[in-house]
Amino acid sequence: MVPLAALLSEAGHRVTGSDRELYPPMSIEVAALRIPVTRGFDAANVPADCDLVIVGNAATRDNPEAREAERRGLPVLSMPQAVARYLLTGKTSVVITGTHGKTTASALTSWLLLDSGRDPGFLVGGEMRNIGRGYRRGAGPHFVLEGDEYNAAFFDRGPKFLHYRPRYLFIGNIEYDHADIFPDLESILDVFRKVAALVPPDGVVVVNADDAHALGTARCGAARVVRVSLEDPEADFAAAEISFSPDGTEFVLVERGQPVVRLRSPLFGLHNVRNALGAIALVRGLGLSAEEIARALPRFEGVKRRLEVLGERNGALLVDDFAHHPTAVRGTLAAARSRWPGRRLWALFEPRSNTAGRKLFEEDYADAFSGADLLVLAPVFHAKRLTPETTLDRVALVARFSQAGKSGFAPDSIDEIPQILTSHSRPGDVVILMSSGSFGGLPETLLDSVAPEPA
Repeated sequence: MVPLAALLSEAGHRVTGSDRELYPPMSIEVAALRIPVTRGFDAANVPADCDLVIVGNAATRDNPEAREAERRGLPVLSMPQAVARYLLTGKTSVVITGTHGKTTASALTSWLLLDSGRDPGFLVGGEMRNIGRGYRRGAGPHFVLEGDEYNAAFFDRGPKFLHYRPRYLFIGNIEYDHADIFPDLESILDVFRKVAALVPPDGVVVVNADDAHALGTARCGAARVVRVSLEDPEADFAAAEISFSPDGTEFVLVERGQPVVRLRSPLFGLHNVRNALGAIALVRGLGLSAEEIARALPRFEGVKRRLEVLGERNGALLVDDFAHHPTAVRGTLAAARSRWPGRRLWALFEPRSNTAGRKLFEEDYADAFSGADLLVLAPVFHAKRLTPETTLDRVALVARFSQAGKSGFAPDSIDEIPQILTSHSRPGDVVILMSSGSFGGLPETLLDSVAPEPA
């Protein structure tokens, strides 16, 4: 919502907003843009001369400002409806979807176009480190969007990405997620089939062919399907001779069985090789040469909160990451192993999302956390919304982790975690904080409470 407000403001519209709380970096962003934001919701917050109200998906039907808009007969749009109306007119829509990796893949797609002089517009769900923001209006013909399958608004039931009119679509992977709105995997597959079917016959669906669910949904429409793969060297786009180092990844780009160019990526992990292949396949279809990609890719600085190094605490490296689904946790820890080989890895995990705190993923989390040397499981953020029978059993997970001779902790409060680190970490450790939210301010607390070096 904040990037949308920023883009509308930059286009000359007068924008105001309301929210319960705003935290950095979004609070800093709106302040810099001089967009007035009111804390809390009230009918009086809707200006007397308001022309349009845009409602985010966190607002419920009884929100006083939504009710005021209805009382006054004001036009109301969901966030994705507003994106389609104000940002996509006259543009070629490039939409990146998938359960994991879509922020990185959409940011990389945007960067490859931007660094190669194509002047794209984009709206990405994270801050691109190259430019200090995740959005841009752009004067070029393309607009890149991170396509979210989550609900649009209380009056606009259904996935956001169904509003984005994709001409180029990437489906990176599909797993069960968002258990609060999708009852099962089939219901998620159904919405991905719908978005694939929106791509016109002269459009393109790029798909991770190593994911059977993604490949099946990609074939539901009339558009040409372009396959990317790490397993099939004869796919439309593949990677060969992959090597990892503390500086990133190198691989040979293979197009339809033919080696094209050796690429250097600053990203880590096999999952990011797949993300890069998806972005490369998209921009090749949009006219970029292999040489342009080879120049732009090494200059990509990534997205904040994706293995982002925050600083050190008593000799231990603090790293922030957005991972919250078991597959993402597994990939993050594997990428950390390749980036910091030979160092002890701490996994500090906050089960924050509506899905992460549920018991249904307990076995998957047990497997994912096995990639760490030490584990701290914070309290379940939405525990009050769940029953004891449906809540993730942190104590059982820690006990299972500890059976391998490793140390695990399940504190009753996030406030206990700094002392756990003080007592058990040592110089050279890598401490990875994983949460889909702010982790209760823990990253800032750890950086602000660095214990003095021993005399």
